[in-house]
Amino acid sequence: MPMLSLPRMKTVKFLAVLTAALTLAACGPKTVIDGTLKDKADASVIVKLLDINRYQVLDTVRTNASGAFSYQPEIRKGCPEFIYLFYGDKKVASLLLEQGDHVKVEADTLGNYTVDGSEESLRLQEIENGYAQFLLDMDRLASAPDANQALSRRYVDYYRRSVRYVMEHPRSLTVVPVLFQRVNDGLAVFDQPTDGILFTSVCDSLKTVYPESRYVKALENEAERRKNVMQISERLRDADQVGFFDIDLPAMNGTNMKLSGVQDGKKVVMLYFWATTAEQKMFNMDALIPIYNEFHGRGFEIYAVSLDVDKTAWASTVRNQQLPWVNVCDTRGNTSPYIGLYGVTSLPAAYFLVDGELDGAASVSDAASIRKYLQSKL
Repeated sequence: MPMLSLPRMKTVKFLAVLTAALTLAACGPKTVIDGTLKDKADASVIVKLLDINRYQVLDTVRTNASGAFSYQPEIRKGCPEFIYLFYGDKKVASLLLEQGDHVKVEADTLGNYTVDGSEESLRLQEIENGYAQFLLDMDRLASAPDANQALSRRYVDYYRRSVRYVMEHPRSLTVVPVLFQRVNDGLAVFDQPTDGILFTSVCDSLKTVYPESRYVKALENEAERRKNVMQISERLRDADQVGFFDIDLPAMNGTNMKLSGVQDGKKVVMLYFWATTAEQKMFNMDALIPIYNEFHGRGFEIYAVSLDVDKTAWASTVRNQQLPWVNVCDTRGNTSPYIGLYGVTSLPAAYFLVDGELDGAASVSDAASIRKYLQSKL
């Protein structure tokens, strides 16, 4: 039987239509952002994508005479993206968009906005508002008369609310920014070694929905790091105390200073983890410096490890406060391996080395308990 053939012109046209249809199917439905920037005609709106730990500029769009604009970000199926709208340096809207979403955003230049057409974006807005209020409360409470207790209560309340949200939304990508929130540069909201269990659980749930998402892959890496920290902490807690884990970090002059290097001639060395927050700087001046001056001549030294990621801010604080002890900085902050080795769960944290051995029985929480401990040893 002779094969059916098409005229050449019709064949070319057929192939062109087929190619276009396949291309359209591969692209999938468009994601559309229709927005309005209040009272800003012919203005620039910068569209940015969150690329794990940095913003990536996607484009700059112009508003029309009424402040309206439109943009279509490229989003792959199964890989939602965190998209942010900026006016200058001010973030004016936060969105979590899936392929095919068509959202309407109305914003002003102060960061107030409404969004319609994306449930995930509404959740993200609620999360960011709650986090912003938490940070404001922490700043306000830092100057309260009972600052330590007030800050602790507010932190615990926010931590519990965050855990509840994560547990209630295990298949929503909005839990990712919640898990990575920070109280300050040196302290994460989820700062307990056992939080690694929660990271792993959420990651396993999200992988069933978004296995190719860049954010899920980043969460998986963090979950693995947390698991390692937790295992190290457990081994440290359960093991017999023999010596101590040495620390080797850069000091103020740029050269590294080891914890073991401050042992000579010192009966008690306090290993002190801290960060340059307002309350901890106040603790330096009101508590640690008087204690240091009282006991240093009797064989006491402090090896202070700052967990500030901003080395300049740390160095400025050390100089301005004229901190007289050994000061080093680990700019890895919350990812420092020494956090896991010593089981640091909150800042500040103090550990004592007596005659070269880590005193696992030491229990101190404030200036009075530090002074009492030193009086028993010196």
